[in-house]
Amino acid sequence: MSEVVISKRDVLAHERLRVISELAPIREKIRMFEEKYGMTIEEFEKKLKSSEESFEAWDDYIEWKAYVKKLEELKSRLREIEHAQRVRVA
Repeated sequence: MSEVVISKRDVLAHERLRVISELAPIREKIRMFEEKYGMTIEEFEKKLKSSEESFEAWDDYIEWKAYVKKLEELKSRLREIEHAQRVRVA
């Protein structure tokens, strides 16, 4: 049976690249909403709550907010990877 040796640095680099590859399309979706509405999600949220109900706007808001949440989760994961002291393969 042959042996596979993988360094901690290799594992972290792979995981880092995986997270980065998820970040790009999410950032693009957020940018799409910012361009569509000409504002940030915070500005849009304030406008949405003070204007007439629009199902399309609320649907976009829910989707947009989910992308923002996922982006923050991925950024947090990236920080964890970059500051990892130990690596455990499960």
